[in-house]
Order: sequence, then C-alpha cells, then structure tokens
Amino acid sequence: MGDRRAFAALYQATSAKLFGICLRVLQDRSEAEDVLQDVYVKIWRNAGQYQVNGLSPMTWLITIARNASIDRLRRRRAMSGDSDGADLQADPAPGPEARAMAASDSARLTGCLGELDERHAQAVKGAYLDGETYADLAVRFDVPLNTMRTWLRRSLLKLRECLSR
Repeated sequence: MGDRRAFAALYQATSAKLFGICLRVLQDRSEAEDVLQDVYVKIWRNAGQYQVNGLSPMTWLITIARNASIDRLRRRRAMSGDSDGADLQADPAPGPEARAMAASDSARLTGCLGELDERHAQAVKGAYLDGETYADLAVRFDVPLNTMRTWLRRSLLKLRECLSR
C-alpha cells in the first residue's frame, strides 16, 4: 500500500538475511549490495502481488533475492567468457557481521543437510547455494527433470522440518 514506514521496518527485519543470500550466491560483496538494492526495489514495486499460499512472506523475499542473485551470477559468467581475467574485484570474503550470522546457522544447517540422502543434499547445495538450474542438476545426477524437482521439493520440506526443531 506504499507505506514507507512499513517498508523500512521490513528492510530492517530482513536485509541482513537477504544480503547473506546474495553474498553466498555471488561471492562478491559489492555485487551482492547492488543486487540487494535491486531486490528491495522489486519488493517495493511488487508487494501488492504477494499472495498468501501457505508459505511465509520470508520465503517469498528469499526467492526474490535468490533469483536476482542467480540472474546476476549467470550474466557475470556469460560476460566472463569474453573477459581476459585482468579485471580487479573487491575482496569477496564476508565481513564480521556476515561471518557471525553464518556461524550461528552453519552448524544447524550442516546437521540438517546431513540427514538428507547424499545425492539430494548435493542437489540442494547446487540449486540453492551454487545457482545451478534444475535442468543442469537433472543432467548431472542423470535423472528426469521432474524427478529433480521432486527431490528438491521434498528435501526443502525435510530441511524446514529439521530447522524448526
């Protein structure tokens, strides 16, 4: 509804997590900051399109951040084919705040990933941390595309259950 105070509160509550997602996918702090800004512009413009469908609003926000980061990563990879590799990049290492946040969740997430079948865990990591497409994963694991979608969906449900314990 265009409420700037509500948007500021949303940003305050979610920006650290969304930035972490962007940074994890892109491995470049400056680029992650740019993508995060684009993400919040998309959220501002499309907030009225959010539909309650059993998933949390945070899931919607994470999906926007993840997809925007993957899109940027794919553009970067496409452009790097033309690059001679001489361009300089900022230090991609996370700062102290990002390291502290990652450390607090890392052990739980690693434990929950360990509860999944090894191939399913690798597929989840490939799709949601490395930006691989479902089609690429289906080829890599030699399964039909719909099977890969099922693996990922069920794995995410198991992870959500595990992390909520």
